[in-house]
Amino acid sequence: MIHKKAHGIEVIIFSFIVALALTVFPLPDWLAVVRPEWVTLVLIYWCMALPNRVGVISAWIIGLMLDVLRVGLLGQNALALCIIAYITLKLYQRLRVFPLWQQALSVFVLVALSQMLHLWVKGITGQSIDLMTYWLPSLSSMVAWPLVFITLRALRRKFKVS
Repeated sequence: MIHKKAHGIEVIIFSFIVALALTVFPLPDWLAVVRPEWVTLVLIYWCMALPNRVGVISAWIIGLMLDVLRVGLLGQNALALCIIAYITLKLYQRLRVFPLWQQALSVFVLVALSQMLHLWVKGITGQSIDLMTYWLPSLSSMVAWPLVFITLRALRRKFKVS
């Protein structure tokens, strides 16, 4: 039995670190409301590209890091990312064959689901929400998906991440 050695974990970790940094990078208030969900986008990509390496446990760990960075309710992002990772892992074979614009629509639905989970938690904890701008990150994530996909695919191919 031949075992193929998996390598490139550094690229995966680096991409998540960049996504976490982009998530907390300070922006003006008018621009912060349309910030894409970078961590969710990177997680969706790696779950589609390498479903045997990045999964629900990785999503939980990254989600806890995101909870700490955002100084939010511990486990809120972890739960949302785990659900997104699970759905992506279940559908990755279909998502892979979609053209980029259909992938972007699927990403919109996944990010919107994540935001609905956040909205549910905020409602339970009694936090107020501006519903007019709450869904803008889903739209901006959909628009950012082609850039994220092409960039991470190029990195995966260049560094032979498997």
